[in-house]
Amino acid sequence: MYIKKQIKGMTPYQPGKPIEEVKRELGLTTVHKMASNENPYGAPPEAKQAIEEAAADPEIYPDGYAAELRQAVAEELNVGEKQLLFGAGSDEVILMLCRAMLGPDTNTVMAVPSFSQYKHNAAIEGAEIREIPAVDGEHQLEAMLEAIDEQTRIVWVCNPNNPSGAYINDEAFVAFLDRVPENVLVVSDEAYIEYVTAKDYPDTLKLLQEYPNLLLLRTFSKAYGLASLRVGYGVSHEELIQSLDPVRPPFNVTAVAQRAATAALKDRGFIEKCRKKNKTELDKMTAFCEEQGLDYVPSQTNFLLIHTGVAGSVVFDEMLKKGIIIRSGEALGYPESIRVTIGTEEQNEAFRQTLSEVLERQQARL
Repeated sequence: MYIKKQIKGMTPYQPGKPIEEVKRELGLTTVHKMASNENPYGAPPEAKQAIEEAAADPEIYPDGYAAELRQAVAEELNVGEKQLLFGAGSDEVILMLCRAMLGPDTNTVMAVPSFSQYKHNAAIEGAEIREIPAVDGEHQLEAMLEAIDEQTRIVWVCNPNNPSGAYINDEAFVAFLDRVPENVLVVSDEAYIEYVTAKDYPDTLKLLQEYPNLLLLRTFSKAYGLASLRVGYGVSHEELIQSLDPVRPPFNVTAVAQRAATAALKDRGFIEKCRKKNKTELDKMTAFCEEQGLDYVPSQTNFLLIHTGVAGSVVFDEMLKKGIIIRSGEALGYPESIRVTIGTEEQNEAFRQTLSEVLERQQARL
């Protein structure tokens, strides 16, 4: 069988270990999963009720236009319904963008380390990938601008960045947009925007009015607690969205996902509570790092990148034995770091205590 040559040697995305698998393998009764940046407080109650109701008719195809969800998101963001492109998670929107705009005679610009799916999908389309190293977890926008040429089609800006948690402020982002050629798409991936507390974070919805080459990515997988249902979307100018829509697979967002996301969107109080709890617990985590003398990247998300000075895989394995699932920085571009999701108060306390013990043992071995 003939497979695209660019796919050869690629590896599938490696998700965090499932809780039940860890319990079974290690004989543990309590396991805290703090690896995938999920909302530890779950989904809004109304969303859970909507899931039960929508699941009653599994034999019926979903609404291919996602009309109810489309209307709800359009009203929430104050944009036109035809400015929205829905996907099975924002990951699928990334795939659609790459499929529609990239090919062997094009290139795309992105920071590294950043979200892996930009590079993955661009590589499948055979595009040249121009990676600009992040410094202290931050995009180097000037260097990214210098990498753009006549064959550039998409520039990816992950804001806040995953896996670092760092963000680009309004002044820097606007100055960047002013210099990107009008025929080059700038994708602002805002998967963690609900957790942002920085006062100078860009108001990208307003910026859409001024920059026709800007597209925003958002998701219901993080703060809205619907990761298992896979629903995200892109928002941009109507002309661009309508030109991309033919690439979208039919019925790509399930009926259950549509109903749950529509219900979740209405519960602003739930999201605000999650943001406040996350900020409180994030502050405790950064205070712990400072007390322990551990470097970290200041985060505007629900995760923290911590530089331990020990191989990420070693810390991962030792933490796993104690029932704490985190992400090793080795797979994320930070070999002596770990990334931990900000969990509940109980989970975070267990993490801090266990990490202290692990690092003490590692220090004793030196």
